Amino acid sequence: MGDFLWWILIGLVAGGLGKLIMPGKDPGGCLVTILIGIAGALLVGYVGQIVGFYEPGESTGFIGATIGAIALLVLYRIILKVRGKG
Repeated sequence: MGDFLWWILIGLVAGGLGKLIMPGKDPGGCLVTILIGIAGALLVGYVGQIVGFYEPGESTGFIGATIGAIALLVLYRIILKVRGKG
């Protein structure tokens, strides 16, 4: 349970940092960006444990969480762009 809360906290900060690194207008605004950051941190933490980067009980690294947040922000923007064209 503690890992999950740590991933959320790191994701909150990573989402904000991801927004600073990737400025631009997102339809959801800051709240959606922070939620995407949290999802990115959770994803990196979960996948990192599966792959063996993190042991159970070990927290997600801040850099990994930030990369996960940026990756999901890029994916989010791609999906919105495709939906806007279609």
